[in-house]
Amino acid sequence: MITGAFDTKSNAIVWGLAELLRHPRVMKHLQQELRTVIGMDQMVEENDLPRLRYLNMVVMESFRLHPAGSLLIPRESMQDNTIDGYYIPKKSRILTNTWAIGRDPNVWSDNVQQFYPERFINSNVDVLGHDFQLLPFGSRRRGYPGIQLGLTTVRLALANLVHCFNWDLPSGLLPEDVDMAETFGIAPS
Repeated sequence: MITGAFDTKSNAIVWGLAELLRHPRVMKHLQQELRTVIGMDQMVEENDLPRLRYLNMVVMESFRLHPAGSLLIPRESMQDNTIDGYYIPKKSRILTNTWAIGRDPNVWSDNVQQFYPERFINSNVDVLGHDFQLLPFGSRRRGYPGIQLGLTTVRLALANLVHCFNWDLPSGLLPEDVDMAETFGIAPS
């Protein structure tokens, strides 16, 4: 489990950094939280994570916009069902589109396409998928078994990268020039 899903964790970190580079206000706010809570003389450690509220919001917002997998593992219906007027026969394959859920304006408001970590202030939404609003690791008993390890790895890596380095775009490149197009890729085995 330690090395499993390494590419999804590294992708989550890269997407988080890309969004921070595109949103300097968010980057500065996160750096300020890290300076205040951690100080400048040490690295972020696992026991610091519960005190880093803005970091958690940044990671959740990154997961919302850039889920590791757009579709969760297919499930099979055990019985005939009707959901919102749609008939689903027994033994149908069901796919959950986490990408679409993360961009649903009925759930996330009309600024759904915007990277805005503050949407999680006073929010009960979490990455465990209890309310099926944010599903980066699936949900409930069918969720990713290494959720805590994965979440801790992403938070620690992103926090230390932002805390220990000053990130800037190359000279002449504006935040809106960063290509955030998502593509499907195949990783080596």
